[in-house]
Amino acid sequence: MSKERRPRKSSESSSPGAPAWMATFSDMMTLLLTFFILLYSMSSIDAQKFKEITQSLQSVLSGEASSSIIEMEGPNEELPLDNPTYEEEEDELDPQISESTLEMYSQVKDYVETEGLQAEVTVSLNKSGVFVNIREAILFESGEAVIKDSGRNLLSDLEGLFLSFENEIVVEGHTDNVPHNSNKYDTNWELSAGRALAVVRYLSEEKRIPGERLSAIGYGEYRPIVSNDTDANRALNRRVNLLIIMDEGEE
Repeated sequence: MSKERRPRKSSESSSPGAPAWMATFSDMMTLLLTFFILLYSMSSIDAQKFKEITQSLQSVLSGEASSSIIEMEGPNEELPLDNPTYEEEEDELDPQISESTLEMYSQVKDYVETEGLQAEVTVSLNKSGVFVNIREAILFESGEAVIKDSGRNLLSDLEGLFLSFENEIVVEGHTDNVPHNSNKYDTNWELSAGRALAVVRYLSEEKRIPGERLSAIGYGEYRPIVSNDTDANRALNRRVNLLIIMDEGEE
């Protein structure tokens, strides 16, 4: 009687796949990674809330999770708001700067942006007031104190700003440190003062800015904003600033 032949087991058995629980574990790790990336991308994270979230996640991983991992903010809870740009800059400014100066700074910046003058005018401030800064090349030819057409057009565009308040305006002329000597101006002192005076006369005689609100100062080369070591830096130092004065008692 012949023996029944049993089927031979294949010597090459298929390799077993990953356990079923690995898929769930991988999904959980992916979600956790995404969650922490979102936390990191936030501008600010409440330290206490982050600690609570961390403890909740540790409970999940240890199998002691509660019914809710994160307590969501209620609809009536007040959330922090981002500060306006000028308030962010305020953190780096002199603490003596008044609220009225900050308000004027915001008003001037809004005007410059609305009129599309950002390429020609920059705005800054200190405790004395708000500066409207204009590069020399827009207002004057090199070594001259006669306002060019581009400068007259820009000052005309700024007239509406200066008429919107009654503060005094000090026009400051600045040069680089290259010695200047010509038939008109012996030194950078005379050149910077002549440019400031030209702006004052234009605003008062050809525009509607009252003369009693205006004054001119020439600083020459002695108040640079950057070192005069390159042509680009010297060009930055050649400028005219219109300082809007904020009274000490103005709050």
